[in-house]
Parts: sequence; structure tokens; C-alpha cells
Amino acid sequence: MSTLFQALQAEKNADDVSVHVKTISTEDLPKDGVLIKVAYSGINYKDGLAGKAGGNIVREYPLILGIDAAGTVVSSNDPRFAEGDEVIATSYELGVSRDGGLSEYASVPGDWLVPLPQNLSLKEAMVYGTAGFTAALSVHRLEQNGMSPEKGSVLVTGATGGVGGIAVSMLNKRGYDVVASTGNREAADYLKQLGASEVISREDVYDGTLKALSKQQWQGAVDPVGGKQLA
Repeated sequence: MSTLFQALQAEKNADDVSVHVKTISTEDLPKDGVLIKVAYSGINYKDGLAGKAGGNIVREYPLILGIDAAGTVVSSNDPRFAEGDEVIATSYELGVSRDGGLSEYASVPGDWLVPLPQNLSLKEAMVYGTAGFTAALSVHRLEQNGMSPEKGSVLVTGATGGVGGIAVSMLNKRGYDVVASTGNREAADYLKQLGASEVISREDVYDGTLKALSKQQWQGAVDPVGGKQLA
């Protein structure tokens, strides 16, 4: 049985991309996924790129935008998920080559789904969103590799961004001395409110030169910026 619903869809006309709210049928969604009634979806940087010409995110138009979603399973062909289950979907090809989460319904492969943790609501899951999930995975992996509060400070680059800001707060809550790097000098008070003990400029991390050998300053780093700054 098909259901009509609304979704934010991007379409390409020649070299131009337009974004509109469209009425779509669940019959038009991919048949190989778990059908979810979406409760919330975040707005991410990739979503902005996906909705503009030259964004180089979307692989084929038309496409429903949205790289994440939280909602309730309506029907499932995957034994891991049943009707009524609350789930989260983030990243993979969602909103890139597969219809995404800025929609009342989404069809998502079971391998891309995560059961909603018991201590989170669907709304809270998307308040943290893909940025929060990424920050949490980063901190988790660093701790798996031996990082701990007593071993020294931790650097967070791009600290005023989504991943960076949440990483600062998470690390502070876990007892770390957090050094936040940013190109926005006016954000120092904000970053200290999040939990940074020190705020430095991006030039303090990378001033345009790479030395063959430098003294270690931090025991680890969450680095959403990447590039030469990572080196």
C-alpha cells in the first residue's frame, strides 16, 4: 500500500540545481531498505552543498536530501529490525546517492541503521546528529588507542564547527584538559563555556611550515579540519 508524503528534493536542470518540497509516494523509494517514518533529520554542511550547483555531493538527480534521520520502523525486510523499532541513520550514501532523511519517510539499508540508545529520544539523537556521532566515535577510538585524562591535554581543531564543538564538550565531561583551536578569535568565551581550558589560533597549530621533527604538545587530537594542519 503506497503512502503519499512530503520531502525536500533536489533537481538538476542543465547546470542549475533547484530544491523544492515535493509530494512523493513510498512506492518511489528504494525497495531494498527498511522503511522508516522519519521524526527528525539534521541540517548538515553536506546538505547545503547537495542543494547547490557545483556542490559535488549528489551523484544523480532528482534526490531527496538529508544525510541523517531518526525515526520509527514502518516495515522491514531485515530480521534485525521490526515494525515499531526506533532507529538512527547517519552518513553512508544517504542524501548522496540514495534518497535521504529530509523527508517524512525514508528507505534505508539495514546495515546503515543503528538502534536508538535507551537514554536518547529521537529528537535528541538528531540534535547531536551526524556531527555528534562523529565526535563520539573519534573520542571512543582515541581512548581505545590509550588516550586518558592523566596523560596530558587533547587538541580539537575547527573547534567552533559541529564536530569540533561537540568534541570539546565531550572531552571536558570525560575529564580531559582540552585545547581548542579556531580561526575565529571572538569565539574564545564560547569555547571555554563548552569546556576548553585553553583557546589557540589555527596558526598556533600550523603556521605554514612543516618541520621534520617537533616537540609533542598534545597526547591526541580530534581534527575535523585535516590537510596540512593534520600533518
